[in-house]
Amino acid sequence: MSKENKKYQSTLTIDDFSSTTKLATHEITVPIGSKESISETDSYYNPFEHRSVEHPNSTTGALIHLLKSSLGTGILAMPNAFRNAGLIFGLVGTFVVGLLCTYCVHILVKASHAICQKAKIPVLGFSETCGAAFEYGPKPLRKFSTAAKYTVDISLLITYFMSNCVYVVFIAEALHGVFNQWFPDNGLSIRMYMVMIMGFLIISAQIRELKHLVPFSFLANVSLVGALGVTLYYMFLEVNPVSSRPAFASFSTLPMFFSTVIFAMEGIGVVMPVENNMKNPQHFLGCPGVLNAAMTSVVLLYAFIGFFGYLRFGEDTRPNITLNLPMEEIPAQIGNVLIPISVFLTYNLQMFVPLDIIWRKGLSDRLHGTWRRHLGQIIMRCLYVAGTIAVSVAVPNLEPIIGLVGSVCFSTLGILVPAIVDTVLNWEGDLGFMKWKLIRNIILAIFAIFALVSGTSQSIGQIINPPAVD
Repeated sequence: MSKENKKYQSTLTIDDFSSTTKLATHEITVPIGSKESISETDSYYNPFEHRSVEHPNSTTGALIHLLKSSLGTGILAMPNAFRNAGLIFGLVGTFVVGLLCTYCVHILVKASHAICQKAKIPVLGFSETCGAAFEYGPKPLRKFSTAAKYTVDISLLITYFMSNCVYVVFIAEALHGVFNQWFPDNGLSIRMYMVMIMGFLIISAQIRELKHLVPFSFLANVSLVGALGVTLYYMFLEVNPVSSRPAFASFSTLPMFFSTVIFAMEGIGVVMPVENNMKNPQHFLGCPGVLNAAMTSVVLLYAFIGFFGYLRFGEDTRPNITLNLPMEEIPAQIGNVLIPISVFLTYNLQMFVPLDIIWRKGLSDRLHGTWRRHLGQIIMRCLYVAGTIAVSVAVPNLEPIIGLVGSVCFSTLGILVPAIVDTVLNWEGDLGFMKWKLIRNIILAIFAIFALVSGTSQSIGQIINPPAVD
């Protein structure tokens, strides 16, 4: 192997005391200007053959992780999303958003593979892919590569931190409903339940390997399926005619629909770690492929729950559909116990991405010695959990938080960023016949900006003027 190749060769390792997926011991950098020096033989470099993963995930494990990252608490908000869109428009809109989210992940992963092939690097993360796209793009844009990388890192950190806040609210609301039924005179508010679960979250947060979270993801999926089974039971106790619900709600509530659906389906930050940790990464894309199989299942299930949930409860639909169940009945109580269990077991997977960024970009190189790194991990995880609890206590209203996270974070990271990355990377290369790729990416960007602006304004309005909370 030549000296030049050794410079960019790296292995994928997971530190003993870190939840992070790291590229060797330092962050990989792609040399600016290397685009002009690429030889014809570079196309024969296969990044998959050069990956060395210490704890690789099987194809099944990757599918479970991807399903759990996209199939989460958002499914319980889908009937409320349909309430904001209307029955027919909600159904069509859900399929459209699902297709867009899946397509944008394809764009991002293919861009990452293309850059790895050009630079002879086995693997790149989300932010590194974005930074490298600028380095391989037009010369005037190469100076923005570092800014692009850190912008994505910060966005991912904020996105998944806020998602964990939503998870805390989901857990607290479900527990509040159940315990109020069992102990009607307990007098505990939703905020008190948030504080009470903090200790349990801190303990579970100490699991640091993505591979070790597979059983948790599996149990979370089982619990969620059980809760959905209970929900479906009540949903089909009474089937209203389709004509009883409006086909289209109103233009004023559409932003909340798109924001909620994007929040529910997007798992863009987990995609790259999952793909990078696969034993057989060639199975991630393609047909059927891990991505297509996971997202097809997610979209169909989300559309089904949203359609029939809104058909059953109509304008009384709550932000969390399980709150519509008759809490005095045992099956409804079981469903509302399974929900916090599922969300609790998913919390760790969702915090993997932000903790990876904090540790790898902020703390890892500053802490030396086994005990210091171990203590640093413990403190970092405790502070992260405490932070999500604090934000949830401050804003315990579920619907505007979901809308804000979906509009600001996931629409930007899941749709806008892949469109920009693909445009920059192919600007001087292949934009397709009549530049169809550029036209496609402009359409994606317009949709993302629409969701960003409209969803944010409506969510902030609901946060400023919130409904009463117990």
